[in-house]
Amino acid sequence: MNPDSIRNLLTASLGASMIICSASAVEVMVTADIAVSTTWTKNNVYNLQGQRYILPGATLTIQAGTVIASDIGGSLAITRDARIECVGTKLEPVIFTSKADRATWTAGDPSTGTWRATANEWGNLTIMGRAYIGKYGAGAIATNTAAPNAGNYANMEGLTASGVDDTRTFYGGGNDMDDSGSFQFVSLRYGGKVVGLGNELNGLSLGGVGKATVIDHIEIMNNVDDGIEIWGGTVDLKYFSIWNVGDDSLDIDQGWRGRAQFGLIVQGYSIPGTVSGSGFCDSMVEMDGAEKSDAQPVTTASMYNLTLIGQPLGGRAATKWRDNARAQFNNSIIMDSGKEVIKNDNTDGEASGGQTGYGYNGTLTWANTWTTAYNVYSTVNPFASPASAYTAQSNGKLIQYKDTVFFNNLNSAAYTEATARGVFDAANNNVQSAAGASPIVSLTRGATVTGGTAGQFVQPVISIDPRAANAAASSVGSAPSDGFFEQANYRGAFSTSANWLCGWTAADAFGLSIAPPSGCSSGCPADLNGDGIINGADLSTMLSNWGGSGATDLNGDGVTGGADLAVILSGWGNCI
Repeated sequence: MNPDSIRNLLTASLGASMIICSASAVEVMVTADIAVSTTWTKNNVYNLQGQRYILPGATLTIQAGTVIASDIGGSLAITRDARIECVGTKLEPVIFTSKADRATWTAGDPSTGTWRATANEWGNLTIMGRAYIGKYGAGAIATNTAAPNAGNYANMEGLTASGVDDTRTFYGGGNDMDDSGSFQFVSLRYGGKVVGLGNELNGLSLGGVGKATVIDHIEIMNNVDDGIEIWGGTVDLKYFSIWNVGDDSLDIDQGWRGRAQFGLIVQGYSIPGTVSGSGFCDSMVEMDGAEKSDAQPVTTASMYNLTLIGQPLGGRAATKWRDNARAQFNNSIIMDSGKEVIKNDNTDGEASGGQTGYGYNGTLTWANTWTTAYNVYSTVNPFASPASAYTAQSNGKLIQYKDTVFFNNLNSAAYTEATARGVFDAANNNVQSAAGASPIVSLTRGATVTGGTAGQFVQPVISIDPRAANAAASSVGSAPSDGFFEQANYRGAFSTSANWLCGWTAADAFGLSIAPPSGCSSGCPADLNGDGIINGADLSTMLSNWGGSGATDLNGDGVTGGADLAVILSGWGNCI
């Protein structure tokens, strides 16, 4: 195909434009709950005033490119039977952030932002649905049962009900296919709120969210509490990035039965000098099964292609296990953990009435969970049809680590539990990479910051090229073909060639993520034809330049030719 044909084809297919946010955009103060279906448009900036809810029956549609920049305390919650249709693009993400963050942008352009060591500058986004949850015993609603029950529900952490009749904070039910809408290409920055001890707003809170809800290309950058926390439900996650949060990066509770693929976790801190769990990092992934631990549903998840980057000097466990949680970590990277890569924490201590944790009341012991097949279902408080309820895992064992690279986990107890559970048996195809053989292309850390519990040391990541390298460049197997997972024959969240953080994330805008040939952000075309927008017409201009004096040896092979044109097109591909 000649350059004119390529130009015409791509100009037609990439016609959607990106209008740079203007500093003069109208600020809309959101002062009331949303009771009727509403659309927020990108020519406005929305400022959430206090805790706002989308009420049952209403849908909030948020256009691509819209900025929600709120004052301290401003939050948004989608109630059961309400919907959010928040669908951005690589060129025009939807950004939830603070008014203080937006004030640092030049001419309203989010790509000019700078990372700051802070959080708590607004609240968060919470989605509540009607899927099953495993919440029983101490602290639960008195009518909840240990067996799956459509009447079981809970009050969402971090939300404050106006009274006993306020149902806006409820999540849970009996519809695993519940649909709360779509949430795609969304960046959530500088959020969180401390309501009380153990009662804080996460970056993204998902309570009883059903499988029909679509969540992909989601970023959490700086939050005082967890990055993403999931309570029960069956929602799946794909392409998620969690940076510098102040507690657990991914926290799973109350029987999540979902799938996840292509997830990046980068541990750090959101507020210096704070305690671990409220501004300073804790575990990368923390998993609770159900409350109490003999209740159902119990967390049973399947995760592929994660890149987990911890803190080698003062980080916590890479993966922490409690209350009969079951999950599979496959085709992943676990590196730089400061403590154990696998920690049996047994119980979260939130239940009462006797010993809980693995093995409680006839449930599987910790050791037996590792050797039990995914399709052997508990007979303790079971679903009527367990095979229909537990569909996230389709092969292997209830707990497993397979086809995964472990690198630079230097604590003396880093691999104690992993070795005891047979993680490094040959059949699992796991790899312990030697020093100097990093599974990602590059990583640069900044100066040490002290805080956390007992003088925790954190060296924040200030630059990363997360693409797969060395042992991560290829895998033995890949995810199953089930309509959700993609068959990616590499380990970790990124291939050797593409960086999906480009164009829409704060990590890109703040210069934390890099990718050849000239950096993540600068690899995307500018307004080359001077018409005030970035779209397919700029690609046409780029290709026209290629036909003249624009030919450059971009791939370093000593010649200029079609291979260099491929580099240009690859760079554009990072932006759409």
